[in-house]
Amino acid sequence: MSGQAPEAGTLDTIPKILVENARVRGEKPANREKDFGIWQTWSWAQVATEVRALACGFVTLGLKPGDKLGIIGDNRPHLYWAMVAAQSIGAVPVPAYQDSVADEMLYIFEHAEVRFAVVENQEQVDKLLEIKDRALHLQTIIYEEPRGLQHYDRPFLHRYRDVQEKGRAFDAANPGYFDDAVARGSGSDIATMLYTSGTTGRPKGVMLSFDNIVITARNSIAQDGLTENDEMLAYLPMAWVGDNLYSVGQAYAAGFCVSCPESTETVLEDLREIGPTYFFAPPRIFESILTTVTIRMEDAAAIKRKAFHTFMEHARRVGTRILDGKPVGLIDRLLYAVGQVLVYGPLKNVLGFSRIRLAYTAGEAIGPDIFAFYRSLGMNVKQLYGSTEASVYITTQPDGDVRPDTVGRPADGVEVKITDEGEVMFRSPGVFVAYYKNDDATRATKTADGWVHTGDAGYFTDGQLKIIDRAKDVGKLNDGTLFAPKYLENKLKFFPYIKEAVTFGHGRDYAAAIINIDLEAVGDWAERRNIAYTGYTDLARQRPVYELVRDCVAKVNADLARDSHLAGSQIKRFLVLHKELDADDGELTRTRKVRRSFVADKYGQIIKALYSGTDHCPVKALVTFEDGRTATIDADLPIWEAPGGAAAAAPARAAE
Repeated sequence: MSGQAPEAGTLDTIPKILVENARVRGEKPANREKDFGIWQTWSWAQVATEVRALACGFVTLGLKPGDKLGIIGDNRPHLYWAMVAAQSIGAVPVPAYQDSVADEMLYIFEHAEVRFAVVENQEQVDKLLEIKDRALHLQTIIYEEPRGLQHYDRPFLHRYRDVQEKGRAFDAANPGYFDDAVARGSGSDIATMLYTSGTTGRPKGVMLSFDNIVITARNSIAQDGLTENDEMLAYLPMAWVGDNLYSVGQAYAAGFCVSCPESTETVLEDLREIGPTYFFAPPRIFESILTTVTIRMEDAAAIKRKAFHTFMEHARRVGTRILDGKPVGLIDRLLYAVGQVLVYGPLKNVLGFSRIRLAYTAGEAIGPDIFAFYRSLGMNVKQLYGSTEASVYITTQPDGDVRPDTVGRPADGVEVKITDEGEVMFRSPGVFVAYYKNDDATRATKTADGWVHTGDAGYFTDGQLKIIDRAKDVGKLNDGTLFAPKYLENKLKFFPYIKEAVTFGHGRDYAAAIINIDLEAVGDWAERRNIAYTGYTDLARQRPVYELVRDCVAKVNADLARDSHLAGSQIKRFLVLHKELDADDGELTRTRKVRRSFVADKYGQIIKALYSGTDHCPVKALVTFEDGRTATIDADLPIWEAPGGAAAAAPARAAE
């Protein structure tokens, strides 16, 4: 690498930033990965060497500028390097969700015209081999983990390490090739293509330029004060825009270290070992951690349980005020300090949150109680609102003015406005270039002057944005009451016992809900009450569980009753579904968003029963297990009335 400093303004691509990081902070850690229980670390200089060898290896195999390179696997340094290696020679990485089934991958690979793929292991190779004959553009597959692949004798299969060896030989024979290729890159070039979740149809390929990612990364780094000394754990899908922005854009622009967990099952353990300073998690992760803490505390000794509840009650009263720098009495501060020693500090240490100075959550609304719990511990957890088309950032919550019911103010460099119809629109340096091969969708989403339709309904309150629902999903009951299904569903999911919810009401006389219980939380609750059950379906139909869910719905209705706009949309009837909504059954996207229209079609009989006055609904359903097996479930689902705006009479027929 050259020792000469680049001219100002020339570091406009990720590969150029990598070369500079190797020059100015070459010995500082760039990536870590835990393998077989041992953490391995690569410096920025080592990462640059790895990327250079792989990029040159790609050239020997025929990867050309403009070609698409599929990336599939868990978060792995080698896969991040593959992305940057492709970018270095002008190719475009296209990450896919690692838990996608083969046919889902086929659509993305064919639509994106993917020629090369770099995958993690045998599992992903097998998926691609299944679709290879139908993926007409796919020519070359490179795998990183050779376990189980020794006897896969295919000419188009290559081991990652072997490709790098070819690259080193090419680099030795053509020493200027890599540097020239990196130098030719421009901020306006396409850096990556990420596919939307496809909640309402086929996923769209969102083309993001280096300018989109690099400028947005630098703006957010300046806003949040990130430095090369920060550390984060990369465990969310590489196909998600947030991981591209945090684990690549911000990490490269700020120069901080990104660590990869050993597996999805060891994330919490690895989190404790790494102790990141910067953390992102969707609400479901924060909810899951809190559920685990709650369950463990119920198993603790009485004196420990008493101390936990006493100090947490105090933290809820003053912890957030202390975090926000607001006035708190001396005695309260002293008591909080004692709690820090006895409860808050040890708890954060066990969770791996001791060093966190900034954490974000986004994607869904987070429950106020859950949000307050973490902030009361002294963790600076904030909400942001973003999208793939924005390169993540639209709004963020400012320090000292963090509210549980808003998503903050426009992020640095971002403009936000609300249309007359109540839709949120934004304009920023992160605005996507276009949807790949979909000019009509691009024109429908992005205006000629750069404003983007989010499709979300919201409004500003005291300068902060509040999101209500997807604009297209906001409807009205027959009496004219505003009906915002996502808003109701999020309120239901704020309870640890409710994992998913789908509400209905537009064009109907009242709101009704289909609910999924959280098997872990409700299972633990049932065991403590000596309630026997054989599995999800059995547990979901039991009367005590229905009573538990009814209490949650009643609290939601009580909250809605205080909102003049939504009081009439209180949930009148509900049932607990006999199975968990599942992405493999088409009911959820891979990012766990409900495919509302699909659910409405699939469970039309159940929805009809919710509005027919009957007290039960017999169902026969086909479910798909993780190993691909299918089975038919027969169930008779009780339907209950919910306390609140509707009649609260007990159901005539209850679960056994």
